[in-house]
Amino acid sequence: MSAQQNQGAGIMREGVFYDESTLHQLHDSMLYIRRFEEKAGQMYGLKKIGGFCHLCNGQEAVCVGLQHAAEATDYMMTSYRDHGHILARGTDPTAVMAELLGRAGGIVKGKGGSMHMFDISKNFAGGNGIVGEQVPIGLGFGFSSWYRDDGRVTICIMGDGGINQGAVYESFNMAALWKLPIVFVVENNQYAMGTSLERASAETQLFKRGISFKIPGMKIDGMDVLEFEKQMREAIAHARSGEGPILVEAMTYRYRGHSMSDPATYRTRAEVDEWRTGRDPIARLQGQMVEAGLATEDDFKQKDRDIKKAVVAVAKAAEAQPEPDAAEMWTDVYSDPIEGGYPYSGKVS
Repeated sequence: MSAQQNQGAGIMREGVFYDESTLHQLHDSMLYIRRFEEKAGQMYGLKKIGGFCHLCNGQEAVCVGLQHAAEATDYMMTSYRDHGHILARGTDPTAVMAELLGRAGGIVKGKGGSMHMFDISKNFAGGNGIVGEQVPIGLGFGFSSWYRDDGRVTICIMGDGGINQGAVYESFNMAALWKLPIVFVVENNQYAMGTSLERASAETQLFKRGISFKIPGMKIDGMDVLEFEKQMREAIAHARSGEGPILVEAMTYRYRGHSMSDPATYRTRAEVDEWRTGRDPIARLQGQMVEAGLATEDDFKQKDRDIKKAVVAVAKAAEAQPEPDAAEMWTDVYSDPIEGGYPYSGKVS
């Protein structure tokens, strides 16, 4: 069977059939994230968004493919490049944009901003601003699932720069030792801030970084949403089966700088254009769907117009919200006390 064939209304890829509805869902989600990030960049340029702002233009297939492969009950945490992931997870876009704008209706009440998105209702534990911080946090979530035997998998995402942090390897060791249900995902977008992978890492095959801990690895094309979704299902199934953690290297690329303040002079225009024109995940899926007779170029143009309008409406609704009251500075600092005292304030049974 070839890598791509028609089977009714859908596409067959290496034994996995994606029906027409699923394909449109994957496409629309990626396109929405792309237009949302472009709008966020525009609003940052207008000084409506303050602080750091890290966009994921170009990396949408990783966000969407990962979320489609996971269960809603699975835990997830990532780095500060988090907008795409929390949108793919299903969080209200207006709440995400309001958080970027520092508004009271933001997903964390306007107190976290771009780097600290968090949605407990979606089992999304950040958005973490410290490089590699999310990995030991993910270890704790994975341990809780193992301890409770709740069947959940923790998906812990880091960048190709973050994987060089020492706490990452401490976490790898503990996860492997206890066979915790964790999928470690490295978004290899080729650059850690402005430093290329080759200049920063002696071993550039990042999926091999778990070998010394007996953690298997997978290297996946993160610019092909169908390929990424298919192999992420396999990785998640491995972790859920009780076989322990697995390390996934997603080969991807960010079209914008590391953050909005980064002019990205460390790479050539030709390099960026090569990824944009030759490997763009949205254009790739559109081409596959047109070839399969599931949509036309005009259909996609209309979708793009509709999604742009929806994103503009989200931005207007978010901007119309008030700023948080000053009293919000004192909320969410400590956990609320439990009736009768804080947990474990009495004898330990």
